[in-house]
Order: sequence, then C-alpha cells, then structure tokens
Amino acid sequence: MSKKMNVLFIITDQQRADMLGCYGNQIIKTPNLDRFAKENIRFSNAYCVCPMCMPNRATMLTGYYPNVHGVRSNGINLPIDVPTITQTLLKRGYHTINVGKTHYNTWTVRYDPKTKSAEDFQDWRTKNPKGDYLTHENFPLPYYGFEEVDLVVGHGNACIGHYLEWIEERDPKLAIKIADEYSNKVPCLEIFYESWVPIELYNTTYIQNNTISFLERYSKGKYGEKPFFLHCSFPDPHQPVSPPGKYRDMYKPEDMILPKNFHNIKNLYEHPYLKEHLEHPPAKDALLREETEENIRKFIALSYGSVSLIDHAVGQILASLEKFGLTDNTMVIFTSDHGDYLGDHSLILKGISPFNGTLQVPLIWRVPGVTKSAVSDALISSVDLPKTILELLNIKEKHRPPGMQGYDMTPVLKHPTIELRDSILITEDEEVGPKGPLFTRIIHLITKDFKLTKYAELPGYGDIFDRNNDKAELNNLWEKDKELRLKLLDKMFHEYSMTRSRFPKRDSGF
Repeated sequence: MSKKMNVLFIITDQQRADMLGCYGNQIIKTPNLDRFAKENIRFSNAYCVCPMCMPNRATMLTGYYPNVHGVRSNGINLPIDVPTITQTLLKRGYHTINVGKTHYNTWTVRYDPKTKSAEDFQDWRTKNPKGDYLTHENFPLPYYGFEEVDLVVGHGNACIGHYLEWIEERDPKLAIKIADEYSNKVPCLEIFYESWVPIELYNTTYIQNNTISFLERYSKGKYGEKPFFLHCSFPDPHQPVSPPGKYRDMYKPEDMILPKNFHNIKNLYEHPYLKEHLEHPPAKDALLREETEENIRKFIALSYGSVSLIDHAVGQILASLEKFGLTDNTMVIFTSDHGDYLGDHSLILKGISPFNGTLQVPLIWRVPGVTKSAVSDALISSVDLPKTILELLNIKEKHRPPGMQGYDMTPVLKHPTIELRDSILITEDEEVGPKGPLFTRIIHLITKDFKLTKYAELPGYGDIFDRNNDKAELNNLWEKDKELRLKLLDKMFHEYSMTRSRFPKRDSGF
C-alpha cells in the first residue's frame, strides 16, 4: 500500500444541509455521519456553485465554474477535452475509481441524435443496443480520468448501468422489472415510489458493497504501491424516493415538521419572477414543484429514510477503512451536489428560485494529521474542493488542470476559525426544451450576513434576504435598504467578473 494519502470522496444527490442530525435536525437518524462530524470538521456555510446535478458535479471534478467547464445546465456532456483532477491523479500514479453515480454525460434522449452518451438510459436498458453506443462492453475507460467504474444511472427503484448487470446476475426477474420502468415512464419525474427492490439489492447497498470490496482488494495489495482516489456516489435522496425495507416506514409523515414558511406559497404567486414559472411550469415534475401538505409530509419522511440508509452504508464503509488499516492514511470528504426545497414555501425538488434550501449542502472533512474536531462557519464553495484536495495531496500546480478556480481551503482545515472568503457566487443557467419554453439565468451572491439573487429577465429587481435574522426568507430587503442593495450588487459584479473564463490563453504579447 502507498505511503501517500488516499482520498475517499463520498457524495449524495439532492441532500440539503439540514438533512443530518449534526446540522440540527431533531428527527432524522444519522448516527454514523453525526459521529464522523463530531470527530472531524463540519462546515456550516457550504454551498454549491449551481443547484443542478451536472453543472455542480462537473465543477467538483474539474475545479472550474460552469461557464468555464461548459456544463452550464443539465443535459450537456462534460467536454472530453476539459481537464479533470482524476486525470491529474491518474498521471501522478493514483488508482482512480468511481462507484455509483457520475452524471458527467446526459441520461435522457438527446436533441441531436448524433451526440453520444456513456450514461444513456435507453442504451443501458437495452441488452444489445444497436449503433455506435458507449454502454455495456463499449463503456469508455478511463472515464474522465476514472480507470475503474461501477456505474449507477437513475434514482430510487429504477437504476441501471453496471448496477443493472449486477442485478441480472442475482435476480433476473427484478432486472426485467427495472428495465421495464424505462419503457413506461421517466422515473425521475415521480416524487416517490412504492419500494419493490429489497435492501440487499438496492442501489445504496450495491454502492456500499462495491466500495468496501475495493477497499479490501486495495488492502490486499492488488494495486501495489499506488494511492487511491475513490469517488463513492449515492443517487439518493433525489426523487423518486423509495427507500427499501424498514427504511420506508422508519419515519411517519404525520411526525414530519413543516418549515415555518410552508404557508407562504400564496405570496410566491405575487413574486415578479416566480409568478410566471408557478403558473406555467416549464417542467413541473422536476423543477420548482408545488405540492400538497400530504405529499410533502410523505416526501420528507421517505427522504429521511433514504438518508438513514445512506448513513448506515457510510458507517459500514468507514468501519471497513478502519478494519483494513486505511483510516490513518485516507482523507474522507462527505458532501452533496445540491439541496432540495423539502417543503419550503410548499415546494419540493429544486430549480429557479432565490431560496436557500437548494443551495446549501452538507460538508464534513477529515484529513489525517490536519483536521481536528470543529465546526467552521467559513464560507466554502464546491469549486474550492478540487483545488484543496490537490493541495493536500502535494500535487504541484504545473501538474494540475490549468487555471483552476476556487480557493485553497487548507488554512481553514488547519484552523477552522479562519475565513478566506467573504462571499460565494452561485449561477443557474436553465433551459427546458431545445427552443424553450424555459431560458433563464439567475445569479446568487452569498455573504456571511445576506443573500442576493438577481434574474437576467428582470432588470431593476432582485431578492435580498438577511441570512441571520430571516432564515425563513420571508422579508425581501430589495426595496427596503437601497444602500445594502448597491453594496451587494457591487460585490456581485466583482465576484462574477473573477469567475469568467480566461481560456483560451493568448499565444504572444501582440
């Protein structure tokens, strides 16, 4: 085994920050992650750069903002010529492996049939797809720098990829049922499912077991002296939530606590930006979804069940690190790609709003010999993670992706009271349909005290919320404090300017 530090990067999907006990949730049961947080550093102000899966996942792989890596919205493949940190690590002697979801390629039918995807629903569903496909035995390795991949595509009961091949070996009838789901509906457009996949065959268990299997192979010397970068990626609790077995009934809908702003939905219909999108939802099933109290209570309960199962899996993985003698030499990061409204303003899911639930994520970090038990209130963005990881691994800048953005947060990991950032910029660039009906751009600025949101379609209007005194985000200060507005707008302009691409590089002085 290597003397260099390993990395275990654990990520969930659509899990807002307060869906863990260690973040103050009094209902959800997450003992393993709570213990992990207590022993290491937990960030109370961690944010994504975009509250959508593909853009933010591409950022965490590249260290670039979406406008630089090109995945500005879901439905855009990460260009193969964009450098990744996994390519860097592969070249520097690391074994790189993904277990679970990646979402670096599109999942659904593409507008241009000439484009290809290695994560295509239909190609994975079909046992012998025709044409120039990139699935099954033609899956391209290394995949964005991962030389080993156990892929899970989808959510809830209906997941495919290498996972479906694994199911076929164990329960052929169940594999047929899963594949049939993709013939009849798009599963991610449901909000919850009846659970019909047993715990032992559910995608969370698959990811848990394959992660542990890799750690065991590694501990036995299969990879020689190479250190590893292990990306362990759970598709839950993204909708449709369908936790299996006992986790389905672990929480009762009637026991779920609704947010203080739950009944504010009527006011949203007066909001200059949200009114149009609530009255004419461009993708109601997946974006900015208004729901009934009954469905929201059930959705929260099932989401908590999904997270509790993930917590169990993470506990097993961390125990395996200890069992195989890898704890003292492995950096461990736990986070999510973005959040969920989870009942805020009677909304669920994500997309196109000024509200915090989709923007703030959990982040717990352990670095052997560096971190101690602490809670850091420092602002930190998902764009900061790749640069910090490479810095901690002592990868010289000349070997890294050129022009990496974000901050090196190593000083904060060493001294949690330090604050390097005074703000975070979050961008949303959303489209639905090849020619609409939705084309929208939103920019958020997060400071320690305030959150500003601006809409490209609405000059002269925005939302400003006091992060400390208005956590329910009910009191817009845009018209009430013009001095504050100008100060935040000025800060937003400068932060936005600093995130713009500096590619391509100029070839000469003149």
